[in-house]
Order: sequence, then C-alpha cells, then structure tokens
Amino acid sequence: MADAAREEAPSPGLVERLFVGLQHILPQHALSRVVHRVTRSRVPAIKNRLIASFVRGFRPEMHDAVEPDPLRYASFNELFTRALRIEARPVNADPHTVVSPVDGTVSQIGSLEAQRLLQAKNRYYALADLLGGDSPWTERFAGGAFATLYLAPYNYHRIHMPLDGRLRDVRFVPGRLFSANAASAASVAGLFARNERVVCIFENERTPFVLVLVGALFVGSMATVWHGDVTPRRSRRGCELPLDGTRSPLALAKGAEMGRFNMGSTVIVIFPPDTIEWRADLAPGKPVRMGEPIARLRERE
Repeated sequence: MADAAREEAPSPGLVERLFVGLQHILPQHALSRVVHRVTRSRVPAIKNRLIASFVRGFRPEMHDAVEPDPLRYASFNELFTRALRIEARPVNADPHTVVSPVDGTVSQIGSLEAQRLLQAKNRYYALADLLGGDSPWTERFAGGAFATLYLAPYNYHRIHMPLDGRLRDVRFVPGRLFSANAASAASVAGLFARNERVVCIFENERTPFVLVLVGALFVGSMATVWHGDVTPRRSRRGCELPLDGTRSPLALAKGAEMGRFNMGSTVIVIFPPDTIEWRADLAPGKPVRMGEPIARLRERE
C-alpha cells in the first residue's frame, strides 16, 4: 500500500497553475466569510438560484437524500449538508473493520515515513505540523498508516466515525485556506499542515486514531457534534476545544456522525503503526463511500 500512495497524478495544466498562483494573493478568509453568509441566505430568489446552478454544474446524487427535492431546502448550505436516508449508506458492522468516514476520493493512502505524510509526488509534510505541534500523540502515530480523503462539491458532506471511539483530544489549528484539489496538493508545499483544521483524536478499545478535518478555499466553516460550528472563529489562535458531552456523547459508535463541512474539503485518517491493514484495492483516485470497509484491524499478537 505504501507503493500505491506513490502513484503519480497528472501534472497541473496552465489554468490549474494560474489558479494555484492566484490563491496566494486572494484574501482567502474574507472570501470564505462572504461565501459563509451567502450560502446561508433564506431569501428564495438567492438560495434557489444558488441551488439551481449547483445542481446543474455538479449533479449531486439527490436520490440518496432524506429530502430529494433540492429547492425544498431552506438555504444552499442546508442542501450542501443534507442528511441521507439511513439505508443509503449501510455501515459494515464487523468490529474489526474500519469504514470510510466520508463519501469522497482517495487522494493519498499508505504509511507514514517516520513522522512524514505524503501529500503529492515529491511533496511531504510533518505529522507534528498537521496535529498542531509536538505532543505525545505525535510519537504514538509516527510510522503509522494514513489516508487522505478528498470531498468534491457533489459529495455528501457529513463526517462519520470509522470505528467506535471516545473523543480524547480536539484542537483548532488556524491557517490558510488553499483549495484542497489535486492541482493545489501538487503545487502548494505542506498544504494540509498550512490550512485551517480541526484535529480530533479518539481512543478505541483496540487503538487510538485521528480524524483531521481540513478547511479549504470557501470552506470557512467546519462543525463537530460536540462544539457546533468550530470555524469561522473571531479569534484565530490555536486552542484546545473542551471535551464536553453536553451536545453529544463523547463516545460514539462506528458510523455515527461526528462533524460536517459547510462546503467541501478533506479528511485525513491516521492510525498508529501495526494496527491496521488498508484494503488492497485502495489507491489514489479510488472513490469511497461512507460506511464501506477501507481497512481491517490487525489481530493482537
């Protein structure tokens, strides 16, 4: 699987390179705040035009949704974060099976090289930077297994638990908001460790694991079931978020919703060394759906 993580993506074309260059000078957070406000408008003329344009351009699979009529949503963001019918995403019940936390596409998958994760061809970034600084967790996950899962605009945007787990640590890490698409990943050094993100660390009875919710251009809002909207934040200083089970239990079952993107982005899943084996056919470019197996826990020796 480490070899699969090294498969080469096509080099960005001229238009893609220009878009990447433009992102360095755009007021990323200001634009994301504007998008945040507009996508929550409940004015019919505004929200219906946004929704109609989105449906024409991206063709989301509305037949899976609890409400399949796009124009019946009260705002664009409610459509974007739509709930699915329970039967639309069956969750593999085998306790030894790790399931995909999202609908999306595998961007990279494999093993960490000590404390480095592969972002794209010849581009790596540091685990400590991704997690928001050195901590005991950095050593625990060094040399482990990771998968980077990209959510396109047409995907379902709620994030679910890959295993049963109890929230042990959660941190907001401020940063930029570069696009998380393939062209940006191939061109922006340390993209996932530079973008704004929410790092959630869980303990399962077999292993700890990490879910990193990575923000991106126009993705100025990420939420968890425990904290509501974590971003945008008035103060953009890094901080630990409270472990408060008032809104939702800190322990969640596999397949339970743990958060959502209010626009699309990326989730990075990380496990310690020698704890899982990725599904053999997973490789960059492979689509995945929430609830389907992506890995299996290794037997204890």
